[in-house]
Amino acid sequence: MKAIAYLGPPGTFSHEAAVAWARRVDRNWQAGADTFLACLSLPEVMAAVQNHQAGAGILPVENSIEGAVNLTLDLVLEEEGLQVIGEVVLPVCHCLLGQAEDMKAIREVWSHPQALAQCRHYLATNLREAKLKAVTSTAEAAREARQRPELAAIASAFAARLYQLPVLATNIQDYQENKTRFWVLGREAPSLPGPYKTSLVVTALANRPGSLYAILKDFAEAGINLTRIESRPTKKELGEYLFFIDCEGKATAPPLKEVLAGLKSRTGLLKILGSYSQDRGETSCS
Repeated sequence: MKAIAYLGPPGTFSHEAAVAWARRVDRNWQAGADTFLACLSLPEVMAAVQNHQAGAGILPVENSIEGAVNLTLDLVLEEEGLQVIGEVVLPVCHCLLGQAEDMKAIREVWSHPQALAQCRHYLATNLREAKLKAVTSTAEAAREARQRPELAAIASAFAARLYQLPVLATNIQDYQENKTRFWVLGREAPSLPGPYKTSLVVTALANRPGSLYAILKDFAEAGINLTRIESRPTKKELGEYLFFIDCEGKATAPPLKEVLAGLKSRTGLLKILGSYSQDRGETSCS
């Protein structure tokens, strides 16, 4: 298996999603030294795949609490040589990691800003005296907690195993069904069982009443379920938007094939980002 690029450092949720994808593609997969490629930013993840340093790249696209990852949407829209070849739905199970033998010994709690926000109730109840510090990733926080006993990190059990840190508390997030969905970018989708999903982006021909409805009604009339719709500015004119749509089915198979063919003449832009096997995301933290 070619390397899988992800947003590093090692131990992030993106890293965990990359491992999940590797296992899904190859049930007999075993990690090697060059299996994964940690990148400093999402554009670097894309560049690693474009430059053939990696065979696939993992990019977070939406979180059930925080919503869409707009940078990922923009990067994928601008990309011409790659497509969405898969998805990973990962439960976000936050843990408190550290070396303190007593919670009262914890002086600081570090984590990514979103992780701190998603564990607000636990922190206010159990660590109200601790100083909170936002850092660039949950993995960075875990790495620092490995060096300082008075510091605790909010990160995953995956990071705890990687950095050999004790887990002081599990599932401390405010919302137990918190999940992040990742897109897998590559050149060719692997052969995986269905059901399938297609991601696309469209714009209306003109900014006028009913223009979005004119696009969406074809999906409804064909009985195609839309699992997600997200708007993004075109960056050209105030009030003009792109619409990112996820729907069930393959772009090359009916009835979706016919719907997409009919939309070509009635949209300003119609770009198929990819058709791929769905990840049901049936596991959770609860």
